[in-house]
Amino acid sequence: MRNFLVLIHLIAVIVWIGGMFFAHYCLRPVVAAQLSPPQRLPLMAAVLGRFFRFVSVALILLWGSGIARFLQVGAGMPWHWHAMAGIATAMTIIFGFIVLRFHPRLKDAVAAQDWPSGGKAMDSIRGLIMTNLILGVITIGVALLG
Repeated sequence: MRNFLVLIHLIAVIVWIGGMFFAHYCLRPVVAAQLSPPQRLPLMAAVLGRFFRFVSVALILLWGSGIARFLQVGAGMPWHWHAMAGIATAMTIIFGFIVLRFHPRLKDAVAAQDWPSGGKAMDSIRGLIMTNLILGVITIGVALLG
């Protein structure tokens, strides 16, 4: 059971962190360079919406497998597990802000063809994704070096 929980945990991490890396460093720069806001913002709103659905499932698996491992180990869990849980809590809250506040603003701006507002929402999303990406890499470091 331990190995299965760790596998689920790692798959969820790969989906979330890998997706953020891809979106921030691969997709966004190319889209920004090649498409104008009326083309770019609807594309990014749709791609991010699809990505956020996968991340939502990944978060359920991540938290479920993490809590299950906590329960398996009990009081003797290592310090770095607490650090991972703390950082994951912050990342989950940030993800919540993205999905509940800024992504709806982006979608509303796209629907209204309000490209300046859409750009502002996209900038907020980009900054928060970058913050979560940094926190995710730190969490991986804590997990492996802890």
